[in-house]
Amino acid sequence: MDITREKTALLVIDMQNGFTEAEGSMAKVGLPYQELRAAIPGCRTLVDAARKAGVPVIYTRYVFHPGYVDGGILPNHIVPAMKEVNSLAAGAWDAEIIDELTPADGELVIDKSRPSSFYGTRLEPILNSLGIRSLVICGVTTNICVETTARDAGQRDYFTHVISDATAEFDKDRHEHALTGVGFLFGWVNTVDDVLRAWA
Repeated sequence: MDITREKTALLVIDMQNGFTEAEGSMAKVGLPYQELRAAIPGCRTLVDAARKAGVPVIYTRYVFHPGYVDGGILPNHIVPAMKEVNSLAAGAWDAEIIDELTPADGELVIDKSRPSSFYGTRLEPILNSLGIRSLVICGVTTNICVETTARDAGQRDYFTHVISDATAEFDKDRHEHALTGVGFLFGWVNTVDDVLRAWA
């Protein structure tokens, strides 16, 4: 399936301080945040290309309300250390999108409290309103929020393209495994250069 400009949006997933920065919460709980920084250049290139091509750019942020009342089992039971370091708390620097990818005026930011960008958010109504049928997905992490979003998009019959060199995971094996799974049944795995050629 070819990447198109028409009826297409770029979805930039969770490129937040908490994931990619040395002072962020993932670093504080001992996760190798440096691995996630590999996604930044590709995401930056894709955002620039989308703006130039007139392709809508939509960002997501993983954000929790005070007290993690919307956190579910992840911060409350599986990784309680997230609560201890105030990970991805609403209004905190940790939850904000990194400086390199600051949204432009008018670009949409969707907050979520689960890995999927569709779960409990306004993403799908927005895509429908814009007439979007294809998604180009970049961001972090490949095996969690990117893959979960791509699976949900594929099940909703969006033509879904995950960009291998504009995504990153804490573990490279999980990165590759996630891309294999998405490309097998839920969409297509492409590169930044594929997108640039399509949007040129």
